[in-house]
Amino acid sequence: MAERLARLPFAIALIALFLFLYPEAAWIPSLPNIFLCILVVMLAFVLRFVSQYTFAMFAFWVERANSIESFWFLFYLFLSGLIAPVRVFPPALQKVVLWTPFPYLIDFPASILVGLPVNVGQGLCVMIGWIILFFGLNRWLWRRGLKRYSGMGA
Repeated sequence: MAERLARLPFAIALIALFLFLYPEAAWIPSLPNIFLCILVVMLAFVLRFVSQYTFAMFAFWVERANSIESFWFLFYLFLSGLIAPVRVFPPALQKVVLWTPFPYLIDFPASILVGLPVNVGQGLCVMIGWIILFFGLNRWLWRRGLKRYSGMGA
C-alpha cells in the first residue's frame, strides 16, 4: 500500500504532462459507454478468472501447471490488445482472433469505452461462450481430479 501511495505523485505528474502535450486526449466517455464498459469489464474479469482457475485444475496431473498458464499468457500478450490494438492486425487475422477469448479481455472493453465501432452482440456472445466452455472444462477437470486424489482426504 505504501509503495502504491509513494508512486502516486509520479503517476499524476506523468498524466498531467501527457494531457499538457496532448490536450485532445482529455475526453469524457458517454454514459451508456461507461455502463456497457463496466458490464464488459465484469465479464472479462469472470472470463479471466475462470480460465485461470481451469488451468489450475491441471495441477492434478502435471507438476508444472504454471507453465500452461505462461504459455497462455504469450497469446494473451499479443492477441488481447495489450501490445497493439486488434484493429491494426491484418483483416484475416482479425477474423480469427475475434473468436478467441483474448481480445475480449482488453481490446473490447477499451474500444467500447473510447466509442470505437464494435459488434457488441457478437462480443458478449463470444465472451459468454468462452466462460461457459472454461467453466464446463473446469468442473470436468475438478471431478476427474478428485477421483484421482480421493485417497488424499478429498
